[in-house]
Amino acid sequence: MRVGMLWLDDDNRKGITDRVERAAAYYRGKYGQTPTLCIVHPATLGEEVFQGVGRMELRTSKSVLPDHLWLGIRESESVEPAPAMD
Repeated sequence: MRVGMLWLDDDNRKGITDRVERAAAYYRGKYGQTPTLCIVHPATLGEEVFQGVGRMELRTSKSVLPDHLWLGIRESESVEPAPAMD
């Protein structure tokens, strides 16, 4: 994923699946596509088991701040822009 949406969700009363679902719904409404990748800080995931949201893949990375979710489209699924025609 080269470009994505960064979402802050510090409501720790909700599980990670609920938090990802809420962010994905916003992403769909704003960009008209369903995200297929979500990257979170390992502390945000904790010991919780991700139940899955559609075809979304969940990964962890220490480069994402705690309580932030970085959503987007996996690079293998992204559409490359067509070359310019002269």
